Amino acid sequence: MAHSYDQYREEMVGRANVADTPDLLAYYKRLETLGTGALWTVANKIEPWEPASTSVPMLWRYRDLREDVLRALDLVTPEQAGRRVVYLENKGRADVVAAVGWLYSGLQVMAPGECASSHRHSASALRFIMEGQGAFTNVDGHKMTLGANDFVLTPNGTWHEHGVAEDGTVCIWQDGLDIPLMNALEANFYEVHPDLQQAISFAVDDSTATWAGAGLRPAGAQWTKRYSPLLKYEWAPTYEALTRYARVTDGSPYDGILMDYVNPDNGGPVMQTIGASMQLLRPGERTKAHRQTGSFVYQCAKGSGWSIINGQRFDWRERDIFVVPAWMYHEHANASDSEDACLFSFHDLPVMRALGLYREEALGENDGHQPILS
Repeated sequence: MAHSYDQYREEMVGRANVADTPDLLAYYKRLETLGTGALWTVANKIEPWEPASTSVPMLWRYRDLREDVLRALDLVTPEQAGRRVVYLENKGRADVVAAVGWLYSGLQVMAPGECASSHRHSASALRFIMEGQGAFTNVDGHKMTLGANDFVLTPNGTWHEHGVAEDGTVCIWQDGLDIPLMNALEANFYEVHPDLQQAISFAVDDSTATWAGAGLRPAGAQWTKRYSPLLKYEWAPTYEALTRYARVTDGSPYDGILMDYVNPDNGGPVMQTIGASMQLLRPGERTKAHRQTGSFVYQCAKGSGWSIINGQRFDWRERDIFVVPAWMYHEHANASDSEDACLFSFHDLPVMRALGLYREEALGENDGHQPILS
């Protein structure tokens, strides 16, 4: 009798439908001695019917982490540690030290007057400022002053260093990098600046002054690099853009008012391997569920709410971080009836799109909402 497609899929999970006979077992053992194997024993493991992330949905509450992040100030110096960071480890990705998929995240803390040594690496990186005053970043001679919820780039191959001004306060920010991806590709390099610190070669905050022109571009300006010339995206104009857009659109049923940070030179993603977005959920808004080929790290920038990821509910508030693994249904809700909620995210969609792998699917059941299983 012919099997149905669903029966066939169920039987083929993990390996082909081949019984282990004594002759086959001996054959497999022989192949192993030759550094080989029979494809049918692993076919569905290495070529699944659909993406099967080993990452799990997780939430890190800032109020739980903050005290331990600050304690690092008394335990190690930036010179000793290189960077004083508490990294976020996904239970399913501990082997590669990833927050989700091939994305790394950590919370870095610096005290007033400190400056980490200048360095560069193959990994693309970003910073999202969580608290404090006086933080700065210098990228290839472009120094930028940073405030809460500002988003700054340190692209692949650029010299960069971070610090806090003498008259500033203790600062904490989220680091986001594609270190696991670079290591998986066996293409990661790391180099410390020969002078340990780099010179400031341009006027402070020149990147923003030049390229954050609200739709305006400096006449004759040319940019030849493969990342955004706007190295800092400030919070105030970002939130203003979201609220303006919210007045004239219903937004996405799956993401509310969603806007991507873009390269103002070409309209593309801010970096080749990492994209970033900010979304606004209006008071009481709840989105419908969808899933995507791509991994996401979210940080609540404003307000509070909750998300359902693969049937699990996660309640979040300002500065909390949570992750959505690839091809897992997710939906978000604003817990307030009077205030906006905003979620910053960074993700690997530029990679998925560049390789022709991006796919998105809406949940077609239960009016687009997932049942809460836990």
